[in-house]
Amino acid sequence: MKKSTRDQVEGTFHKVKGKMKEVAGKLSDNPKLEIEGKSEKIAGKVQVKAGQIKKVLGK
Repeated sequence: MKKSTRDQVEGTFHKVKGKMKEVAGKLSDNPKLEIEGKSEKIAGKVQVKAGQIKKVLGK
């Protein structure tokens, strides 16, 4: 698997995982878990974009 595709897949995984943590934090009234989920979701979005850029550049 190309590095760009791997970045996109891993980024999507982190976005989903972050969203689940964010919802779990809201439901359990745990602000630390909610913030952790939001930050992981943002990191996943960044990783997906990095994979897309690598794909365009051919790396």
